[in-house]
Amino acid sequence: MKKMTLLIAALLTAGSLSGVARADTLAEIKSSGTMTVGVDPTFPPYEYTNDKGEVVGYSAAIMQSVAKELGVKLEFQKTAFSGIIPGLISGSFHAEGSSLNVTAERAKKVLFTVPFSKTVNAVLVRHDEAGKFASKPLKIEDLAGLRGAAKSASVPEQLLKTFNQTLKSKGLKPITIISVDTLDQTVSTLMTKRADFVIDDISVLAPIVKKYPTKVAQAGDVGPSQWMAWATRKDDNALNKVISDRILAMQKSGELGALQKQYLGTTFTVPADNFIPQE
Repeated sequence: MKKMTLLIAALLTAGSLSGVARADTLAEIKSSGTMTVGVDPTFPPYEYTNDKGEVVGYSAAIMQSVAKELGVKLEFQKTAFSGIIPGLISGSFHAEGSSLNVTAERAKKVLFTVPFSKTVNAVLVRHDEAGKFASKPLKIEDLAGLRGAAKSASVPEQLLKTFNQTLKSKGLKPITIISVDTLDQTVSTLMTKRADFVIDDISVLAPIVKKYPTKVAQAGDVGPSQWMAWATRKDDNALNKVISDRILAMQKSGELGALQKQYLGTTFTVPADNFIPQE
């Protein structure tokens, strides 16, 4: 009994220490001089790898500004997108730097920073089949019975699952969902005709259309728009506030708008609060 009591006390102490360590993430970053950020750099123009192997893009530039404000070095830790939130929660890195769609479900697990972008998903098809999607705007029913490729554990993948519920309620054939790890793999799946379409953020698909104008085309956008943000662990309020404050300061100075125009080709105002959707 005494051994069991000591074991329970040790576990409680370990949990307490873990909680303290997590609450002091900002202090740890300042003390070490390095902020480690988990990222899946396969999401241009937000976060991607250049020819030098560096993580660059719209969101990467904002995170660099956050690190500069803190006076620390920024270190990106490359992680598969499906492992971003689990890695964050387990403490594999200080914060996550992949652009996340803000959802009520994710907000139960992590603490979102203020948004730095917004997204609407679009459908990418092979150029010679674009004429099959003539309806404007594009309807969910247009995708019935087709094979759609999306990144695993992404909002577009979840959106396809939601679409299937709608199609089922209307007695239509569901979409066959093909889940892969990267954007490149979704496009490869499309071009090898294993998928009939790709679904992803409209600004992510636009550069692909620009690069391969005779091979692919956007059939239109579909589904609701959402805010994009980063996340910290639930108890990392201090770190979350520093990141959020920096985003809002960049918006006020015009720096954020300049980055939006450079990488996204448009500008918009991000909210300081009330941006998490209700269930």
